[in-house]
Amino acid sequence: MNENKTHAFNDLPAGLAKPAIRALTHAGLLNLEQISRRSENEIKQLHGIGPNALKLIRAALENKGLAFSEDK
Repeated sequence: MNENKTHAFNDLPAGLAKPAIRALTHAGLLNLEQISRRSENEIKQLHGIGPNALKLIRAALENKGLAFSEDK
């Protein structure tokens, strides 16, 4: 059985620091599609997400033709 099955849909950007990865996964955000359903402000509020993580996530979203949702 594939041990990485839970990571099959994990397309989080390379270079993302471990605290940022923990923050996202703790919030149930395992891939860019899920992140795109949240606003940048919501992601910024997660403990472990700093300016560099936001920059990497924003670039990865743009590469896939995605973006943060609008603030509610």
